Amino acid sequence: MPHIIFVVIFQSIISVLLNLDYAEGKAVSLTESNFDHYVKTHELVFLNFYADWCRFSQILGPIFDEAADTIANEINQTSRVLFGKVDSVAETNLAQRFKISKYPTLKLIRNGKLMKREYRGQRSLEALTDYIRDLLRDPVKELESAIDIQNVDMNKRKTIIYIPDKASPIYEIFLKVAMDLRDDCQFFIVKGQLGTAHLRPDQKAKILFNPSKSKIGVNDEEYLGALLSYDELSAWTTNRCIPLVREITFENAEELTEEGLPFLILFHHPDDTESPKIFTREVQNQLLDDRTLVNFLIADGMKFAHPLHHLGKTQKDLPLVAIDSFRHMYLFPGFEDIHVPGKLKEFVLDLFSGKLHREFHYGPDPVTSDNVISTNPPESTFKKLAPSRNRYTLLRDEL
Repeated sequence: MPHIIFVVIFQSIISVLLNLDYAEGKAVSLTESNFDHYVKTHELVFLNFYADWCRFSQILGPIFDEAADTIANEINQTSRVLFGKVDSVAETNLAQRFKISKYPTLKLIRNGKLMKREYRGQRSLEALTDYIRDLLRDPVKELESAIDIQNVDMNKRKTIIYIPDKASPIYEIFLKVAMDLRDDCQFFIVKGQLGTAHLRPDQKAKILFNPSKSKIGVNDEEYLGALLSYDELSAWTTNRCIPLVREITFENAEELTEEGLPFLILFHHPDDTESPKIFTREVQNQLLDDRTLVNFLIADGMKFAHPLHHLGKTQKDLPLVAIDSFRHMYLFPGFEDIHVPGKLKEFVLDLFSGKLHREFHYGPDPVTSDNVISTNPPESTFKKLAPSRNRYTLLRDEL
């Protein structure tokens, strides 16, 4: 019994010590030893990966601390938001874990999951605090009538819950998932008599996904998993709101570029339906764990002839795979190599390790394979589709 009491007291002391900085309202210094604890005990973790020698990190530091203080004073629940700062030079394992290659880098973790989009807005107190406030707002909109349901924007992906009342643990889990995926889907609730009217007598709630270009009630897909399982509902909704492999078009290129993640792109002929299936399968098999670090895309090689030209290729060379890092484009050795176990994964890892960029500047590393990735990559073409840098202040500059 004394041993148990000692353990409980010790754990309580550790918890108090770990939360002391946050109670004072400033950003908490995160290390490899305390990082996972803070992530597990906070709904939203806003991370500043910095380097003391970096001038922009030095400028951002006090602003980030002040933003942490401002949000802490506004929110009574200390477990909702944490501003954490990581010295990327001292904490190399954490920096490598999150593929940090520039300073400062601002990332977000929500409910233990890394959010796909980095924060790439202005580095001001107002911008940082407004961003966090927006992330804390309820993203679920109520549909109060059949007319409201019919008037929902059909051009976006939608997830809808039909439920008698919000005061339900089922709705709490739905809301948690909606907070995670607020940037990728619209979320709606239909409650009361209208919500009940859509349920069978044996149903406590019903959750449906409706794809883009479709009205609610047409092409609906019902969630058949456990309504009280966050992990199960989150996985199901994520796979529908964020397809693992997406098509890039001239219409959505700017939006995809703004996410700030490198592109792994399959360029194919529009008549070729087989290579997209192969590419999707291999991404699923080799790169599923990297979905928050890379955007996996399929492009019509006839429409996107300009990037092919920069790669020194034409439509006759389709299909082909390339990485666009927004600095350069790197060509995968040969599409047939996609079948080699781990080859596509190695290509992506070489980007994050700096090998592809290093070879561009200093020549190839020693290799044992006959297939050597080109060391003269062309300039990125998709970065030209990104939003104008002029919309940000100098503090946004990350290089």
